[in-house]
Amino acid sequence: MTLVHPFRGLRYNPSVVGDLSQVVTQPYDRIGPDEERAYLSRSPYSFVRLIGTRIPPCDDGDYARRAALLREWIATGILVEDERPGIYLYRQTFRWAADRGPLSGRRDPSTVNREPSTALTRQGLIALLDLAQSGAKAHEHTLRGPKEDRLKLFRATEAHLEHIFLLYRDPLRRASAAAEAAIAGRPPDLTAKDDFANTHELWYIPDHDAVRAVQQALLPLELYIADGHHRFETAQAFMRECLAKGWKPASPQSFTALPVTLVNVEEPGCVIRPTPRVVRDLPAFSPQAFLEAAQGEFAVGELPSLAAARAALAVAAGNRHTFILYADGKFWSLALRREDRLDHLIQGAHPPAWKRLDVAILHKAILEPILGIDDEALARQANVDYAHTDEEAIALVDAGKGQAAFLLNPTRVEEVLQIADLGVSMPQKSTDFYPKLLSGLVAMTMEIAKP
Repeated sequence: MTLVHPFRGLRYNPSVVGDLSQVVTQPYDRIGPDEERAYLSRSPYSFVRLIGTRIPPCDDGDYARRAALLREWIATGILVEDERPGIYLYRQTFRWAADRGPLSGRRDPSTVNREPSTALTRQGLIALLDLAQSGAKAHEHTLRGPKEDRLKLFRATEAHLEHIFLLYRDPLRRASAAAEAAIAGRPPDLTAKDDFANTHELWYIPDHDAVRAVQQALLPLELYIADGHHRFETAQAFMRECLAKGWKPASPQSFTALPVTLVNVEEPGCVIRPTPRVVRDLPAFSPQAFLEAAQGEFAVGELPSLAAARAALAVAAGNRHTFILYADGKFWSLALRREDRLDHLIQGAHPPAWKRLDVAILHKAILEPILGIDDEALARQANVDYAHTDEEAIALVDAGKGQAAFLLNPTRVEEVLQIADLGVSMPQKSTDFYPKLLSGLVAMTMEIAKP
């Protein structure tokens, strides 16, 4: 069961902060030192001042300072709460050029990547998910450090500043249709551009009938976490902590709920980027020795360029498990010879669907047996770095910060749901949903009754 509520969103006041593009940010876990400096230089009202970055502060007093800043921004009208509870329709428009590599989604990825530039739209519904009565299936392991960081922020601010990105299946698009009917003919209530020139639009929908129709459409559906596993688990932990103190929710807008963006996997813009791997710090690594060792299970072929490598991946997508090795300025394709060998190549009690994930094959049939990079090394981040794009991975190798890069096709959305349904976790960095949900579009303060 999926129970959602409308809420009074906390939003920037454009008359005070100006262009929203200058104050919104990527999610906290995508913000490193360079990104933080850039955001801080843009505006004194940058949302990064509230959410922080992926590097937890050394001083726990930083959380209290962020909470004080949040209260100040509310008191001075920098952030303003909507008068009536509502839901929000969130639309992201982005382009994907052929030279940016594979992209999975409802469209055939090989078709997408043959087009010079593909315009895509992803649409979601922002509402409060009732944590006490609703759940969401996960596909990732979580780490203690990020959860401790977010829990400290919850305690200090008693607010949900960012959203969890959830998926659901609704081939009839009933929830989306109800929201679209409510905003028909209306311009968005706010518009912003992100750091990658993607357009983000938000419509506020307080209409009771529209909200009710969305609630009824979502009620019987199952939810899946796309992004935000750490924050989802932390919200559950904070709810248990509040209940143990004898605190009670003063309204649905409290610690028993959290804002989520719900995206229908049937939408054409629900897509995933691949995450290239960069191998480093291996003693006496030799591309030729590696290729000789891989030839038993993989058909190896040299490719003339990155464009040719991407073309090989696009042709293989959904048909044949294929990977690209980049080392010493050259590209090679590695195509699995026989899929019926996977049970032999990947040991352990993994479901067949897990063994057929490209990321699982890369980790368990290439990195571990040939290069000796096992789960322990991955957990210690000893020999593998993760890049956001093929270009970034190649640049790291060319700069001497890696010995080789492995490029691969993205995990398909259907695979994410299938693995979550099985109750198992994917290998680390299996999905990169693109674009990210912007932070700073709409937040929520908790209404808590304390004895």
